[in-house]
This record gives sequence, structure tokens and C-alpha cells, in this order.
Amino acid sequence: MTTLNHLRLPQIVLASILAEPNPHIDLRIQAYKNSARNFFNAISSYKNHAIATIADLEAETDQCKVREIGLVADLEREKEERKDGELSDAAFRRQLSVLREKAASIDAEIEHYRAIVGNLCRERDTERSTLATHAAQVSIELEACQKHAALFVEGMTMEGDQLLFRFTHVQQMNPAREFSFVLQATETGYRVKTSSPAVPLLVEALNSSRDVHKFIKSIMRVVHQELATIGG
Repeated sequence: MTTLNHLRLPQIVLASILAEPNPHIDLRIQAYKNSARNFFNAISSYKNHAIATIADLEAETDQCKVREIGLVADLEREKEERKDGELSDAAFRRQLSVLREKAASIDAEIEHYRAIVGNLCRERDTERSTLATHAAQVSIELEACQKHAALFVEGMTMEGDQLLFRFTHVQQMNPAREFSFVLQATETGYRVKTSSPAVPLLVEALNSSRDVHKFIKSIMRVVHQELATIGG
């Protein structure tokens, strides 16, 4: 829960952001993903450790019970074979009592670990619910920003990490006309897979600056110039 408090999104004032020269909203989605992944990994590690501990304790309990059965059998045999074996009988009974106390202690420890695992599972479910709520809020705010800026970004995973950029309100006579391009991130840099309409794309500049926002503005400027050239 503490991690989520550190990652809480600041209040977004859309008008102020759009008034900036380079509008940008840091959604800190990667931070949320990293936090959730680390938290779930920690829970999974602790759960696996608890399960292994429970299994070890259960195995030790079984061994104690096997020894208990053996001691009871020895006790009964001694009673039949040696009527004067009261001292031996008392010694076995003391051992049996110790083993029973140890088994009871191990049973209590098993229940304790089971309670811890149950609490962790409930806490994990609560964290998932909280993350889902934040994700839903971010999606709503992102959609509002996209509509206002007439720029829509969609993820594509068919052939690696790809983003589809769609923007409208470029052509004054036909504001609904859509222009788009697909940007793919590779190990060596960015590359544009498709573009509609086909316009010169400044990929080299993007790979040098890594400034995707500036690249998008350049694309839109090129589209404006292209439309002006063809009289659109």
C-alpha cells in the first residue's frame, strides 16, 4: 500500500497542460507496472517459502507420528514381555508426551503459516483491485486527452512493440479525415512500418533525439505541408 501512495497520480488540469508549449502527461504507468510486478513477485516468493515451510513441518509431524506409533507398539510389547518394566514404561511415556507436545506445537505453527498465507492472498486481491481502479481512472483521463488533442494512440503486439498513431482535424475542409502511421520500437531504434498518407518520416531525427512528442509534431507539420502542396 505504501508503494501505491508514492505512485499516486497528481491532479491533472487539462487546460494548463494543453497551454504548455510541449503538452505532456506523465501517467507513470511503467512505475505502476514495476511496483505491481515487484509486489506480486514478493508475494509469490513469500507464499512459496511458506508452502515449503508448511510441507517441511507436515513431514516432521508425520515423522513424529510414526515415531509415536512405534513407541506405543514398543510400550505395549514391553508390558507383555516384562511385567516388571515399570521404569521403562514410564520412560517411554515421557518420550511419548514430549513427542505429542512437539506435534501439537508444530500443528499450531502450521495453522499460523496458513493464516499468514491467507492474509497475503487477501492483501494481494486488495492491491489488484486498487491497481484496477487506478488503471480505469488513467484510461478515462487518457481518452479525454486524446479526444481533445484529436490524437489517438493504440498498442499493437502482433510483431513486437508497435504503436498506432491516428490523428484528425488536420484538413480544414475535411476535419474527420484520418491520418495514421505505425511506429515500432526495436533493439536498434525506431522505425515507421506504415503511413497513411505516405509522407517523408523523420525517423533518423527520432532515433537521435528519442523525442517521440517532437517526432509526432513533425509528422503533423509534414502532413499539413503535403496537403497544402496538393491543394488539400
